Amino acid sequence: MADMTAKPPLNSKRPAKRVGIGARPPANPHAEAWIRQGEASALNKGDCYTARLTLDITPAMRARIKVSAFTQGLTVADLLRGLLEREFPAHRKEDTP
Repeated sequence: MADMTAKPPLNSKRPAKRVGIGARPPANPHAEAWIRQGEASALNKGDCYTARLTLDITPAMRARIKVSAFTQGLTVADLLRGLLEREFPAHRKEDTP
């Protein structure tokens, strides 16, 4: 760590200055709330998906899935979750009496 009170070299024409560090600016409550909101939503998103599914597919199928996700502006995980949700909804008509 550099010594802020060190004297300048003898050939320097500038006088030695001590640089003070100011106090931390007051926190903006709106900014703090916005940051905490993002942290909370990240935690909640992970809570929804707690099971992992492993599936062996061909490299060609993986490539088609990745291209499809990219062109739709989605992640592969989100694309596949949507596909599975459409195919296996939580409440199906034939499941209810």
